[in-house]
Amino acid sequence: MNICRCAAALAAVAVIGIPTPAFAAGSPSSSPSRPAALPSGLYGSTDPEYDGVWRQSLALLAQHTAGVRPAARAVDWLTGQQCANGAFAAFRAEPARACDAKVMVDTNSTAAAVQALAALGGHDAATGKALAWLKSAQNKDGGWGYTPGGPSDTNSTSVVIGALSAVGEKPATVLKDGKSPYDALLGLALPCSGDGAGAFAYQPDKKGELAANADATAAGVVAALGQGLAATAGKGTGEAARCAGSGKPTAAQAAANGAAYLAHAVAEHGYLTSVLPGATAQPDYGNTADAVVALSAQGGAARARKPLEWLEKHSEAWARQGGPAAYAQLVLAAHATGTDPRDFGGLDLVKALDATGPAPQATAAPEAAEDGTPSKSGDNHAVWWAGGAFLLVVIAVGFMLTRRGNAQGRRP
Repeated sequence: MNICRCAAALAAVAVIGIPTPAFAAGSPSSSPSRPAALPSGLYGSTDPEYDGVWRQSLALLAQHTAGVRPAARAVDWLTGQQCANGAFAAFRAEPARACDAKVMVDTNSTAAAVQALAALGGHDAATGKALAWLKSAQNKDGGWGYTPGGPSDTNSTSVVIGALSAVGEKPATVLKDGKSPYDALLGLALPCSGDGAGAFAYQPDKKGELAANADATAAGVVAALGQGLAATAGKGTGEAARCAGSGKPTAAQAAANGAAYLAHAVAEHGYLTSVLPGATAQPDYGNTADAVVALSAQGGAARARKPLEWLEKHSEAWARQGGPAAYAQLVLAAHATGTDPRDFGGLDLVKALDATGPAPQATAAPEAAEDGTPSKSGDNHAVWWAGGAFLLVVIAVGFMLTRRGNAQGRRP
């Protein structure tokens, strides 16, 4: 579930056709200001060529979970990126021009846009066309690759499962040659023996072997549970689990096994690491946030406490560099664990995210649950209108509130 595409990796996709994981690490922002050439509705100040739709979708989805009603032009920018066939590319500089064969549409951008638009509500036509295109790109093994026709990978299959769930479809019933997305996903799960026990691989290597991949594992855990980018906490006890079972696991068992792998990976330091060629291991903030979401979704918020606390203490500088997608990813980690995103280790993630794009139409703090924790936004329609004082001010100045077309229904 990592935030935005790495430019070099996507360039490789375009040149040699190698798919990249759906969730790659966030790239730092090299400019503190928004270039004049960028659309006013777009979040972030960096070149959107490789991640425009992705970061926009995450930003809108994260705002939704925090009770923020985004600016209309931010939503319009996203819907305007859709091609006539329903697909989305990473970014189209001239959305008024029809998509042709040169426009590189992909499953990840399309599925992320579906999840954001479905959460906002009122975009059934757009999400319906996008889902039809995604189904047309499904592989015979039941999964999806980054681009149509590419070999299935865990990350792409997972983000499409999230899109299917977001619009109320049951992923297990979306079949190609009798295979469902879960068949593809479980085919990429490692057994409970040997290196990487219980993890998910991104794809088989050239020899057909599977190697554990933490990023793919986090995505696979969430998808195996039938959830998406804005996953919510499961009902587990928070106790550490162990990889269990032999043979092909069920989706629920694969999720538990993957969570066990992640829990072991973060046990020592509280974070996941990444290693670039010729460099020493460094904390991987994006994958750690993914792990928080996955651990909480599978085993309850207590299961994710250690990596969550580490992020609260150490992620501010990374988020400033990563921009809207980084802030969004942390908001989604907070959402998955019931943590207040407005006080994330002293940082107001929502305010920071809002500042990377056009000013939102309305912002409302989530209502507190009976136990004092913030409620999940979208649980009720009152989230946009929370706070009688806000409503009284609006009435006093004589403004008519814009009729809310964004339905609040939470997706599974």
